[in-house]
Amino acid sequence: MNLIGTKWKPLILFHLLDGALRSGILQKKIPEISNKMFTQTVRELEKDGLITRKVFPVVPPKVEYKLSDRGQSLEGILRSLDKWGSEDSNNQ
Repeated sequence: MNLIGTKWKPLILFHLLDGALRSGILQKKIPEISNKMFTQTVRELEKDGLITRKVFPVVPPKVEYKLSDRGQSLEGILRSLDKWGSEDSNNQ
């Protein structure tokens, strides 16, 4: 829980389940997150070994994030949380 127990980490991980995303696209999928919080969160996820960051040597810089093998191992948990949240909102 220490690795994914914040507001934004599960959302970022969930959006990466279907494959790598460029930084800007990933951030747009979570419009409520500030740029500062996005940067802080992806750095923590990378430090914890749940995502990888690839920087392409182009101008402007292109950065891409994807789940590491360790991050991919959370797929079942993340999909279950999504299903549970969807069922809960349908029952209200």
